[in-house]
Amino acid sequence: MIVRPKPNLLGILTTLKGSIARHIALRTSMITLLACLIVVVENLHPDWFTKVNAMPFTLLGLSLSIFMSFRNNACYDRWWEGRKAWGQVIIEVRSFIRQSVAIADAPLRKAVLRELCGFVHALNARLRDEDEREAARPWLTDTPDAYGLNTSDGILRNIGDQCARLAGRGEINEWRYTLLETRLTGLSMAQATCERIKGTPLPFPYTLLLHRTSYIFCVLLPFAMAGPLGWLAPIITVFVAYTFFGLDAIGDQLEDPFGHDENDLATDAMVRTLEREILDVLGQRDLPPALQPVDYVLS
Repeated sequence: MIVRPKPNLLGILTTLKGSIARHIALRTSMITLLACLIVVVENLHPDWFTKVNAMPFTLLGLSLSIFMSFRNNACYDRWWEGRKAWGQVIIEVRSFIRQSVAIADAPLRKAVLRELCGFVHALNARLRDEDEREAARPWLTDTPDAYGLNTSDGILRNIGDQCARLAGRGEINEWRYTLLETRLTGLSMAQATCERIKGTPLPFPYTLLLHRTSYIFCVLLPFAMAGPLGWLAPIITVFVAYTFFGLDAIGDQLEDPFGHDENDLATDAMVRTLEREILDVLGQRDLPPALQPVDYVLS
């Protein structure tokens, strides 16, 4: 996730870090070269372009802009919903830490809170298609295989079983047990929300239609611009291509907010925050440092 002060006018024109320009540079350059070639051909054979009219491109560009904005809004909604789900994870973990004082057995409470830290590490790895068992291994009291196929859910299930046994033996009352179980339920809901976003992309035909239309529009646009604009046509074309290709690429990044792209959520930083808070509660003073932006990127 990009974390940087608001740039001034010079920064707006020159900033590359966090800009989508680097991701679409090749496509934009190819369209620009094509536009230059078309202008050359138009200068040599102007009669070839006499019947080309810009009106269809105006209508198509307007329609494409509207549909692309709809897609980007849908992608941003997914990004923001993912952030809210991770916000819920932070709330539920902090609440569980506070309410876990009801567990009088200090070694058991420590093991439970470390497993809770293992849960956030495992969930982060799961959403990034990494090895969630290895991510959680340092925090678990048992081997990761013991937590089942879904390690993240298995950790919550194991913590719930331990709380239920405490309630069954009368070591915590039913009210305390209900509060702890409510926190675990909230974590399960947040995990399910993240898995729904991760596992349900936008409908492929809709995305494919916008990809194709934007490419076709940018390829054909110089044919309509070469005659009336001359060598201004490549300049206009490159700005149009930058806008359409850029919006398209931003939508692709925001569609899956849990990856490693510059504009994805800073889930590593949120995991580190919870890790530090859990270790602090357990009395550890040599805490791992909080993650800071590197070259304006917070992972």
